This record gives sequence, C-alpha cells and structure tokens, in this order.
Amino acid sequence: MSIFTTSLNQIAFLFGFIVIGYTLVKLKVLPENSAKVLSKLENTIFIPALVMGTFIENFTIERISSAWKLLTVSFIIACIAIPFAILVSKLVTKDKYIQKIYTYGLSFSNFGFMGNAVVKSLFPDIFFEYLLFTLPLWIFIYVWGVPRLLIADSNKKHTFKESLKSFVNPMFIAMLIGMVIGLLNISLPDWTMSLINVSGDCMSPIAMILTGVVVSSISLKKTFTNVRIYIVSIVRLVIIPLLFVFAASFLELSEPIYICALCSLAMPLGLNTIVIPSALGKDTTVAAGMTVISHLLSCITIPLIFSII
Repeated sequence: MSIFTTSLNQIAFLFGFIVIGYTLVKLKVLPENSAKVLSKLENTIFIPALVMGTFIENFTIERISSAWKLLTVSFIIACIAIPFAILVSKLVTKDKYIQKIYTYGLSFSNFGFMGNAVVKSLFPDIFFEYLLFTLPLWIFIYVWGVPRLLIADSNKKHTFKESLKSFVNPMFIAMLIGMVIGLLNISLPDWTMSLINVSGDCMSPIAMILTGVVVSSISLKKTFTNVRIYIVSIVRLVIIPLLFVFAASFLELSEPIYICALCSLAMPLGLNTIVIPSALGKDTTVAAGMTVISHLLSCITIPLIFSII
C-alpha cells in the first residue's frame, strides 16, 4: 500500500494546485490573460530550467551509454499508440475536428507537465532517463501531432520544413546547453546552479495552476455529462497503460525503461489540445473537458496502476 499512498498523495498534491488556479480565476483574483502569462513562464523559464539542470547533473558518458534502448522503446510505443489512437477516435465520434483532438490526446499524454512532476517526485533516480525516454515523443509532437492534428485545418498549410523549425524552442535549446555542460563537466558558480534548480522546482505547481486557470472557462455541467470524454479518458488512463503492462510481461525490459514507459502512458490528457487551438481561435470546449475529467480520474488511476505493477 505504500506505493498507492505515495502516488495518491502526490497526485492529490498536484491536483490541489489545479483547484487553486480554478478558484483564483472564479474569485477574479487573476486577470483574464493569466493563462497566457503562466504558459509563457512555463515554456520559456521553468521547464527549460528543469531540463537544463537535469542534463547538467546527469549527462555523462556512463549515463548515456544505454540511452539507445530508452529511445528505441519510446519510438516503438509511439508507432503503436498513434494508429490505435486514430482508430479509437474514429469509433468515438464522426466529427473530424474532435477526432483530431481525441487522436492527439490518446497519442500523447501529459507526459511533460504532469509526467515530469510525478516521476521527479516518485522516481527521482530515473528522472534523467525519463527525459531521454520522452525525446521521441516530443519529435512526434513537433513533426506530426501539432502541425497535422491541432493546426492542420488552418488557412496556411505547414510544410515538413516548417514543422522542423518548431524544434528551435527554449526546452530543446536548454537541453542542448545542459548536454554540453554535463558532457564537458563544466563547473558553474553556485548561484547559477541555485537559480537553475529553483526555477526548475517551480515547473510543477505553475503547470497545475495553469491547468486550473484553463478549465475555469468551460461549463462543468456539459463536461461531466459528456460520455465520449469519459470513454477517451478511460482509454488514456487505464486501457493503454494496462495494454503496455500486458505486452511488457512477454518482454525483458529493464526496470528504468519499464517505469519510464508506464509513467508516460499513464498520465492524463495534455494541455496542447487547449493552448494551441485556442491561439488559433478554435473551440476548446471538448479539449478542456478532457483535461478536467482525465486529471480528476488520474487521482485514482495512477496510484492504482502503480500499485498493481
């Protein structure tokens, strides 16, 4: 029961920040552009700082010698998950736009914001491996997920070359800097490392507050009566992780790879389905509803799955 209790406490802790963000908006303590500001802070400061600090401390010859195994397993899982997500989305709804939202949510969980927070808390010893494991997932997101699913029906057609430009972002730049510093064993001043580490520690609470701010704009009544959202959330949180557990029972996966894969698969639906379509003026009602339901259910499903394994 220790794993269940620890997982439940961590998920409840994170969900508490969602409630705080939601409440602050409803009480009009936060301004209307809070989601935009918090999102920029996350993507330009806190997440890059977390990634940079982790790579500075862990990117050594010894640690990366087996990285190819992590990357290979992650790539294979993504190649299996995407066709499965497309099939399930077509079975759940006939609406083409909502199909794309469901496909993205089922293909890519909240392995970034939520996944980083959960793994850093429950499995700190393999957090570096987890970041490496998610690299192929980010590649699929930037090359296919975002341009083909979330902005594909905008007026402008995005080429493969334009998709590759999305890699020039703060997180990947921070990762490259962290790789160089870690590999060359460059010693940084104490105040610099403290600045990086403290900024990285802000990632999880700000991400969850951002989630609460985003979902405060939707109708909870419509959300909690939408059966399709429950179906997609259950598939994301329960069916997909358990399918992996079943498949992994026939394979010889190391413990770090097994935990990294399960953590990335067991997380709730991500926020990109809200943030990106919203910037293009699209309807985000279904996406926000998916976020609310899946994050609520994950308070139970994540601890249960970790207890089962």
